Parts: sequence; C-alpha cells; structure tokens
Amino acid sequence: MSFTQDVKSLDVIPQDVIPEEIIFPPGEIESNEPPLETYLHLQQMLLLIKCLDWLWRERNDYFATGNLTIYYSPQQRKSEDFRGPDFFVVLNTENKPRKSWVTWEENGKYPNVIIELLSSSTAQTDRGSKKQIYQDIFRTPEYFWFDPESLEFVGFELLRGTYSQLQPNEQGWLWSEQLELYLGIHQRKLRFFTREGQLVATPEEAAITQQQRAEQEQQRAEQEQQRAEQEQQRAEQEQQRAEQEQQRAEQEQQRAEQEQQRAEQAEALLARYRERFGEFSEE
Repeated sequence: MSFTQDVKSLDVIPQDVIPEEIIFPPGEIESNEPPLETYLHLQQMLLLIKCLDWLWRERNDYFATGNLTIYYSPQQRKSEDFRGPDFFVVLNTENKPRKSWVTWEENGKYPNVIIELLSSSTAQTDRGSKKQIYQDIFRTPEYFWFDPESLEFVGFELLRGTYSQLQPNEQGWLWSEQLELYLGIHQRKLRFFTREGQLVATPEEAAITQQQRAEQEQQRAEQEQQRAEQEQQRAEQEQQRAEQEQQRAEQEQQRAEQEQQRAEQAEALLARYRERFGEFSEE
C-alpha cells in the first residue's frame, strides 16, 4: 500500500480496529515551523491574513493563517519532515485560535486554499514535493505560489485528482473559486480583489479610506454651508436692492405728488387771479 493510501485509509478505519502500533499524538500539538525567509515574506503572509480577516470580519466559518504546521498523519514519523504552508484557508470550520492544524481533530478537513511564498531555499520543494502532497494527500482544491522578489505567480485547481494550471485574466489575476476572489499582484504584493475588481483593503487602508471619505464629506458639508451662506447673502442683497427700489419708488411717488400739489396750487392761484383781474392781455 502506498503512503498516500495508508494515510487516507486511517480516516475510515474504526478506532477499535486501528493497530496498536499507530500512536495518535495528544491534542494541542505545537506548531513546528521555521521563521519565514525574509521580512518581505513575513509581510506578505501577514498581508494576506489581514486582508481576508478584514473582508470576512462578519464570518465565523473559516480559518486563515500562515506558517502553521499541518499534522496530517497519526504516524508522525512519516510527516516529521513536512512544514506547514506559508498561508492557507480552511472553509466551513470554526474561526478560533489554534496551535497547529491537526486533521484528525478537525473532522478530517484539509485546507481549501494554499499559498506558498517562494524563496531560493524553498522554491524547488514548493514546486515539487509540496505540490504533490497538496494534490495527492490533502486534495486541496486550489494551490498558488508567489515569489515576493521575482513576482513569479502561478496557480492550480484540482481537476479529476490532478492540478491544472489556472489561466490569468486581462489584469494577470487568477480566480479562486474557493474564496470567490481574484488573486493578483498590486504594487509588488500579492493581493485579493473582489469579483468586481475592487482591491480588498487591509484594516489600515480601510481606516484611511474611511477617514478620507469623512474628510471629503466634511469638505462637502463646509462647501454646502458656504454656498448656503452665499445664497443667503445674495438673498439679503436682493432684499436690500428691493427695499432700495421700493424706497426710490416711494420717493418718486412723493416727488410726483409734490409736483402735482405744486401744479394744483399754481392752477388755483391762476384761477383766483383771473377771477380778480380777468384774463391776461397780450398787449
């Protein structure tokens, strides 16, 4: 029996018939991962975790982590040389802290998505033996690798038991059916993008965007207030002009009335003069 068949068969053998020489390690097994190659690799791993956790902050049905040992064989001697993926996601599981991922304590679940960060010392393993383990033992539906230095980015999906390379879209992004997100390079970092092509933000980026929106809203409110004040000033000026026009009209009316009064007074004087002295003589 092959190693793969041997490991898989343990998932279906009843506990009371497992051979005595098979020793199941106790729970809460500590992770046994070496540090990531460089600060660049560490930042990339943290970036992926932060983005997904922020995007799915309302969900509690997944586990996303990085550089954590996956224990997949009760016979630990057979997996003692295995190191955990740089980043992986398990769906339909409880989102809680774990010291490691122990498949036989997680209902036999393996990662749905794995991303390895290539380096000079790990690239051969990531492209070779690890890819084979993820394909043949884990049966992980999607596997990606990314080199933070050279920006090499490749992805695979499991089709009929064999990894088939994913084809990029026009932007060079690869679609993850498991995550329902694109993965693509943005500013020399591997990032997530929504189906609509929006960059999945980190909490810090989201906070900055929110602050910028708040500042823009404040600026718009201030501009609206300025416009309202200007409109009020214009309305007050219009009212002042209307009042001045009314005053001028009233003054004109008063002048007209005064002219009419003077004309009437002159007419009255002329009438009295005629009554007294008669009509003017032209001689």
